[in-house]
Amino acid sequence: MKILVLNAGSSSQKSCLYELNDVLPDRPPQPLWEAQIDWNHREGVAQLKVETASGTEQEEEFASDSRQAAISRMLETLWQGKTQVINSLKEIDIVGHRVVHGGQDYQQSTLISPDVKEAIARLSVFAPVHNPVNLEGIEALEKILPNVSQVAVFDTAFHAQLPPAAFVYPGPYEWLENGIRRYGFHGISHQYCARRAAQILNRDLTHLRLISCHLGNGCSLAAIWGGVSVDTTMGFTPLDGLMMGSRSGAIDPGIIIHLLRQGDLTSEKLDNILNRNSGLKGISGVSSDMRQIGDAIAQGNERAQLALDIYIHRLRAGIGAMLASLGGLDALIFTAGVGENSPVVRSAACEAFGFIGLKLDGEKNQQSPVDEDIAAVDSAVRILVIHTQEDWEIARECWKFSH
Repeated sequence: MKILVLNAGSSSQKSCLYELNDVLPDRPPQPLWEAQIDWNHREGVAQLKVETASGTEQEEEFASDSRQAAISRMLETLWQGKTQVINSLKEIDIVGHRVVHGGQDYQQSTLISPDVKEAIARLSVFAPVHNPVNLEGIEALEKILPNVSQVAVFDTAFHAQLPPAAFVYPGPYEWLENGIRRYGFHGISHQYCARRAAQILNRDLTHLRLISCHLGNGCSLAAIWGGVSVDTTMGFTPLDGLMMGSRSGAIDPGIIIHLLRQGDLTSEKLDNILNRNSGLKGISGVSSDMRQIGDAIAQGNERAQLALDIYIHRLRAGIGAMLASLGGLDALIFTAGVGENSPVVRSAACEAFGFIGLKLDGEKNQQSPVDEDIAAVDSAVRILVIHTQEDWEIARECWKFSH
């Protein structure tokens, strides 16, 4: 069977096509085709990169103001041109979408229906950067593949078993009754990494205490015990917790009250400040991208250095909180763009936890590790760098629907 996966980010759109048979493989197979659209590159311009399993690559740029048109262009490369891997879109059996917020109603992957679409739209108020673009992808595919089943794989679902002490906010109890609670995000990534960690360590997942650090443009930690998320840093929305690329993470709510009293701040302006102009970008004034922060630090930029220092301080504090929720630790996992590619961040995060016997192998840390244990031989805790494969996790969920 052929499974098409769409994974929409705030400024990117990833997609891939898997071909699976009746037995689900242990390890992620290579997709037949994968594509990525990036809108970050230039205003009003989409950059498309396509690669097939046979190694054929294609890159192009085109004017794009509509996500739907860009997705259509991307999918054309599936069945025509030099990156063609199928003869017609009719060969696609099922489509899986990453959907960021599933609220209280959707605690597992779900076949998309008009009701599910309406819920995703309604929950957009909680995930304004993500849910609308997830829905756009779903609707674009409905037009292109009207008779194919689509599955929503929710980022919140992995955290559905958080204990009440972890998910209830200490405001008035009515908040909880109105659906205001900690949901947690990056669940697809945390779930994949937990299972992959058990494979790498050759241990039973049900006996492992893990802290998964998903550090990308968005950042969150999950405390995972026995394969279940028991605590996490993102909250009611993906704005809570760690300092991120352009998001503030947790701040004193009194700051918001103070700013609102100052004058002409609307909820839209506040949203824009906290979601798009804070974090690494807000402090450094340079970029939301850790690579560019690193370059600026090398040139002596003090604000870039401050941005990194705050990022590390908050990352360590978050790991400490997850450690307390677990009462011990078997492995610390680093994943996503920064987690997988920044030896500086990994090293600085680990430095603070020598007191629990956690010890990094400095040399291994520098060598672009992928799905490897980079802890020193005598470390009491394993340290893993795992290449997150959200798309494969989504494909696995789709496979379950047809078996």
